Amino acid sequence: MYVKHEIGKIGEALASKYLQDNGYKIIERNFKCRQGEIDIITEYKEELIFIEVKTRTNLKYGKPIEAVNQIKEKHIKKATSYYLYKNNKENERIRIDVIEVYYLKNKYRINHIKQII
Repeated sequence: MYVKHEIGKIGEALASKYLQDNGYKIIERNFKCRQGEIDIITEYKEELIFIEVKTRTNLKYGKPIEAVNQIKEKHIKKATSYYLYKNNKENERIRIDVIEVYYLKNKYRINHIKQII
């Protein structure tokens, strides 16, 4: 489990760098609440974007996006709603994205999937 957690942290760091390099402003990382967790929260072109990062070192268990099932989507939506409420941003334009990170032997590829939910 520890290795899996470390790979996830590497993926989130790579995703954050990718976002910053592409003009996104990182607002928060690893927002946690009872409803769930949001890996990265950013602002881009007057839109608040909630990002789920999925990292894989191989495709043994499928593509990263396949891990964002209905249950995961439900938790992301609830955590997003709570964040908006808690920060008085309920009238903001929002989007929920997934960033897939394919990571192997210190090489990586990023696939940014916009507006998944």
